[in-house]
Amino acid sequence: MGCATSSANKGEENTKKLRKPKQWKNTQPITRTELIRMRDEFWDTAPHYGGQKEIWDALRVAADSELSLAQTIIDSAGIIVSSADMTTCYDERGAKYELPKYVLSEPTNLIRDN
Repeated sequence: MGCATSSANKGEENTKKLRKPKQWKNTQPITRTELIRMRDEFWDTAPHYGGQKEIWDALRVAADSELSLAQTIIDSAGIIVSSADMTTCYDERGAKYELPKYVLSEPTNLIRDN
């Protein structure tokens, strides 16, 4: 007799279809250069707060990719997405990875560099 609750695709219950983050506005208008600086600073310091460097690296590549590629990266790295916009993720060991919106999308008040 088989198990009534078995799943055809193992791990599918942990996979959410990714979507773009909702639009957001920075407290003050910022330039693309400032946004890139903020992102670089986040990615440089994030691994020091816990979790696995490999997962942080995968999240960085996924955050910089189109949604379809990001979905493939997330799925192949075994990342559990709690929020479909990738702001909250977990690894298989339960470590939490929180991503600020500024690493996932641009603000509505982004200004051109001079």
